[in-house]
Amino acid sequence: MSDGAQRHPKRPEGRRSYYSPVLQALGNSVPVRRVFAEQRVPVDPGLRVTALLANALNCLGTWTKVASVGPGLFWVTMSGQFASSLAQVFILGMPSRLASVWFGANEVSTACSIGVFGNQMGIAIGFLIPPILVPNVDDVEELAHHIKIMFYISAGVASVIFILVIIVFEDKPALPPTQAQAQARCIPAESYSYLASICRLLRNKPFMLLVVSYGLNVGCFYAVSTLLNRMIIDHYPGEEVNAGRIGLTIVIAGMVGSLICGIWLDKTKTYKQTTLAVYVLSLIGLVVYASTLNLGHLWVVFVTSGVLGFFMTGYLPLGFEFAVELTYPESEGTSSGLLNCSAQIFGIIFTIGQGKIMDAWGTLAGNIFLCVFLVIGSVMTGLIKSDLRRQKANVQAAGPSVSVSAVNIADRPYTLSSMLKTNTAVKSAPHQMFRNSYPNDVPLSLLRYLPFFCWSINGV
Repeated sequence: MSDGAQRHPKRPEGRRSYYSPVLQALGNSVPVRRVFAEQRVPVDPGLRVTALLANALNCLGTWTKVASVGPGLFWVTMSGQFASSLAQVFILGMPSRLASVWFGANEVSTACSIGVFGNQMGIAIGFLIPPILVPNVDDVEELAHHIKIMFYISAGVASVIFILVIIVFEDKPALPPTQAQAQARCIPAESYSYLASICRLLRNKPFMLLVVSYGLNVGCFYAVSTLLNRMIIDHYPGEEVNAGRIGLTIVIAGMVGSLICGIWLDKTKTYKQTTLAVYVLSLIGLVVYASTLNLGHLWVVFVTSGVLGFFMTGYLPLGFEFAVELTYPESEGTSSGLLNCSAQIFGIIFTIGQGKIMDAWGTLAGNIFLCVFLVIGSVMTGLIKSDLRRQKANVQAAGPSVSVSAVNIADRPYTLSSMLKTNTAVKSAPHQMFRNSYPNDVPLSLLRYLPFFCWSINGV
């Protein structure tokens, strides 16, 4: 709903597409954590601090926009939008980190996909709610009244989420959920350098291939989503409402795709094969969409757009999880941050480039432009060496345990609060230093999802 600011009556048309991607790209390219890197101190403030900072910025931005409805206050709207966009810098890279820290080896990809699902859910609500709350009226004062109501609702939702994060969101469980996390916790904080981590990642050839191919795929998706309205109106004049519905179809299909891809990864652990298959299917989906756009049948556009959204958005959690596998034991936040930075940069380039090509040669040429880069990305994905480091670390669970500080679970009171941080398996086997599974009790399983739920609904 933060996109509601983009409906401001004073805002020039045609400029809305570039603000948030530019802000996110700038934020991702110069992470806040870098200022600590030179001192070789722990640069990861933890999930809780990151979530609090992100939600505080988002809350500040939404309340700033409440005060921005009025003549000459467009700069206040942009200030609020700047704060909300800056918050996304911290939010976008959290799914893979949150999933790795809190979920077991057979749940981590599904958890990451739910994070992507939550973000897409927020986008879907952004498609649905603003047109309902802000009707197309000629009276400027009435329009400003409707916009202010929408801003109040957005600020209220952001405030509730912020309060939930303060109360519920925990940094990490008392015991790591996997062997890989147990080993990661053994790395001394004082030995970690953010710059050294970046350098190691830049020398990791499989990961760099993924960074570029991920950027190409997601950048194409950003370009298609941004220019969708224009493409639909060019071929179907007067169908502005259906153009919005097609955008909503892409988002909803993408929500389903991301969830299915995450579940599939947890079941099969076929990271490269699944990533490559979805990449190729994204290419095929874009080719079909581009070749059928001018047939004159809107229902065909709905179907092809849904297929395109299913695979392109389904690729997002695949990229995050594949990156974590290729870069373990590096921080998941660092790898996902580089992926998002690549996507934002390519998204800006592709949006501007496709727009210029459409001006000169039409929508088909613009879509062919994107298809060429998806072909390149598919080839690069096929060249990635599938070095699943995190999976190898988890396989070692059957071998010697890592030397973590002893925790005598048997001596700890077995209460509801301790069960949220441990589980029955650890209770019955105190020598285990990590968890292979979580409680089967449904209420407890739901409670452990609360921190994750607080993140996912932030997409709204």
